[in-house]
Amino acid sequence: MAKRKNNAGTVKKKQITEKNLKANRNYKDTVFRMLFSDRKNLLSLYNAVNGTSYKNPEKLEIVTLENAIYMGMKNDLAFIIATNLFLYEHQSTYNPNMPLRDLFYISSEYQKLVDHKSLYSSVLQKIPAPNFIVFYNGTEKKEDRWENALSDAYETPDKEPRLELKVLTLNMNEGHNKELMEQCQTLREYAKYFALVRKYKKEMKLDAAVKCAVDECIQSGILAEFLKKNRAEVIAVSIFEYDKEEEEKKLRKAEYEAGYDDGKKLGITEGEIRKAKETAIELTKVGMAKSQIAAILKVNENMLRQWLEK
Repeated sequence: MAKRKNNAGTVKKKQITEKNLKANRNYKDTVFRMLFSDRKNLLSLYNAVNGTSYKNPEKLEIVTLENAIYMGMKNDLAFIIATNLFLYEHQSTYNPNMPLRDLFYISSEYQKLVDHKSLYSSVLQKIPAPNFIVFYNGTEKKEDRWENALSDAYETPDKEPRLELKVLTLNMNEGHNKELMEQCQTLREYAKYFALVRKYKKEMKLDAAVKCAVDECIQSGILAEFLKKNRAEVIAVSIFEYDKEEEEKKLRKAEYEAGYDDGKKLGITEGEIRKAKETAIELTKVGMAKSQIAAILKVNENMLRQWLEK
């Protein structure tokens, strides 16, 4: 009986095609995660980012929380190496809330790693030091790299925050972080693949664009082995990722327009809104609290946040 069940499972697996995969919106994987869940690829990326030369992929322990996405704490990859814990994620849209998201995620990681009973003993419980990195290939930000801090979200700025978490974002679009891209061939080829998807998306429907990008990469030797082995799933996940990216852009636009409409309701002209945004940014740089800035500019804090996140 068990044998028949296994055979049925095999048949079901063989029936997976590009056609029935492409619309599946329940994927927890991204192409980034699929690619770098391979320890060899992940070690190469780690070495490139940190300037190290580890050779043995077995030194790297992947500790990604598989159920975290269901709790709203998605992270592409978490791993431990040399007593440090690294959280890696790919983003195609800029998100200033990454420090808060990573705070929730790292708390869950530590809960998993630490023996809770030992927290009540007189012995200090050692934990791996965390590192947070985002690999960005969106079109909004042009810098090579930038850092977001949890303290940026505090209503009252603190020069020495009691709780801090900093996320480093690395831009992997063409022309950015050249040394990093040269050091990690897999990351470089991954960036080329998604650049091709964007290129073809301008000329054809998304389904066709993704398939053309996959075919061209295979023919050109870009992630060829990976794409041949995982062609159907990569196409499905890529379509889902690109759809998600477009939805996030539309949401940002709607939020911005809502803020603009709020401004018009208050009798503020477009030029005054632009000037108010510039003033808000400058006041934030000198450490003024958002509540104070909103009071000075006579706008609500929700609209102010929208201005500052653009």
